[in-house]
Amino acid sequence: MTTRATRSPRRRTVVALAVVLVVLSAFVVRLVDIQVVNAREHVDDSEQFATGAKSTLYGARGDIVDDNGVVLASSTTLYDVQIDPMLAAQGAVQTDASGNAMTDADGKNIMTPWTDVAPKIAAITGQSAADVEKIVSDALAENSASRFAYVKRYVSTEEYRALAALKLPFLTFPLHPSRTYPDGAVAGNLIGFVGSDGDPLEGLESLQNSCLQATDGSLTYQRGADGVIIPGTEIEKPAVNGGTLKLTIDSDLQWFMQQLIAEETARYQADWGGIIVMEAKTGKIRALAETKTVDPNDPGASDPDNRGSRLLRVSYEPGSTFKPVTAATVIEQGGLTPTSTVETPDRIQFPNGAVINDSESHPTQNLTLTGGLVESSNVAMSQFGAQVPAETRYDYLKRFGVGDGTALNWSGEPTGEIRDASTWDNQTFYTTTFGQAFTVTPTQVTSLFQTIANGGVRMPAQLVESCTKPDGTVVTPTLPAPVQVIKPQTAAEVSQMLENVYAQGTLADDIKIPGYRVAVKTSTAQVPDGHGGYKDNLFMTSLAGYAPADDPQYVVLTLFNEPKTNTMSSANRSVFKKAMTQVLTHYRVMPSGSDTPLLPVTQ
Repeated sequence: MTTRATRSPRRRTVVALAVVLVVLSAFVVRLVDIQVVNAREHVDDSEQFATGAKSTLYGARGDIVDDNGVVLASSTTLYDVQIDPMLAAQGAVQTDASGNAMTDADGKNIMTPWTDVAPKIAAITGQSAADVEKIVSDALAENSASRFAYVKRYVSTEEYRALAALKLPFLTFPLHPSRTYPDGAVAGNLIGFVGSDGDPLEGLESLQNSCLQATDGSLTYQRGADGVIIPGTEIEKPAVNGGTLKLTIDSDLQWFMQQLIAEETARYQADWGGIIVMEAKTGKIRALAETKTVDPNDPGASDPDNRGSRLLRVSYEPGSTFKPVTAATVIEQGGLTPTSTVETPDRIQFPNGAVINDSESHPTQNLTLTGGLVESSNVAMSQFGAQVPAETRYDYLKRFGVGDGTALNWSGEPTGEIRDASTWDNQTFYTTTFGQAFTVTPTQVTSLFQTIANGGVRMPAQLVESCTKPDGTVVTPTLPAPVQVIKPQTAAEVSQMLENVYAQGTLADDIKIPGYRVAVKTSTAQVPDGHGGYKDNLFMTSLAGYAPADDPQYVVLTLFNEPKTNTMSSANRSVFKKAMTQVLTHYRVMPSGSDTPLLPVTQ
């Protein structure tokens, strides 16, 4: 017999199941209504209150590193602070200590007015509350449905964290890589810098932008009326970082040379000075230092004239540092030797009326070709050079790169200028033998000595070693082929004569580097006045050379523009000796195994 006690649990079970079925049926009916019957209506409602948004995903600009991998330029992470003006104007939902939304008696969110939120943002960004409020009001004045404006760009990680802690749904913080230069002014004249918008403005930052430039990505998504991103609506296009640019520069050596040239330029009160260190066998530039230079972290602190590289943008008449070209020419094309002689007064008038003077008075001497270089005699070199036709000498100057620029392809770099030999007047026929009536760049002078040091083979000057792309691909620069400018035997003879300039010249005691044979040539070049003449008592002084002369490894050029306390090339003796000594020590170059073979200066 069934009793009331046994029927009661069954009845309760049936009732419970019925209730569950009713509730489930209601859910199903509602789901069908939403997804099928009134789907279009609900989609329209969703689209009405949801808003599409797009954020930029910034790629990081590539690093610039020295020959040893030391980072000279890099990207650091900053943030842009973006705001949704329409949502911000509604204020912020107040939250309790646990971060939960606070509601009033009617269950509605308790809002903090926008005018009370703006000061909190401003306190972190360093702006005024009025400025922050104005950003929103201006955006809404332009477009009442505005969903985007910048509060501030490039804020630090600390500022970002403080802003994020406010938990304001109308603020977003896309990453924005920014440029930093860890070594400051070291190689600043070469590295260059970027603008506040990240665009490259100077130096290798600009010239090698194709290697360094990143490709930005994007993130698109839908946000609800409350500013929250709707799950499943995000579409990301990843950013691609820039490549790594590796230079031939040695940053430690560069730092030393910058300190040295700054001290020596101040010592001689020159307008500016520079040092170039080049590898003799490769043409790779290991240091290119000058004063004044720029700190890429703060380019605005430097005068505009000091934000680039003067060494790579100046051209000048080289003077005596190009006398070795005349020596090489007359050996190969005139049948002369290092001991060939000419009678050398301190002044000479040639049959065509041209007059050439030496820089100092002296009795007439019977100078050898070696002596012409040791004594740096314009009179001697013009007589030697006159034994070869002008067209031939022009051809040799061109072979050494005059008028053809360099492989650096630096923005604003002059090519150097030389007029065709057919246009040379009577004076130019002779002055070209000692470095006047044509112009060169400091790099071209350095390249001249590199060519002689390298057995007559001119290597292209090089500042960039490689670019490593984000996928690991290493791209090396396309460089001109090496050029055999003069015969190896000619280079050896000219090199021996330049060693004698070092061993027997007037600066021999001042620039001697114990244990090493060194080949050098000085120059006290006149500075054009812009009116067809030359400035009085103002010169471009320089000293170029290489060591060890018996197995050349490094070429060093030092120069001062218009030094005041010493206007002669002797001003360069100290800086050259210190620079070359540091190079030989830094690279642990073995000393010479023999002494310089001395050649006769007079006969």
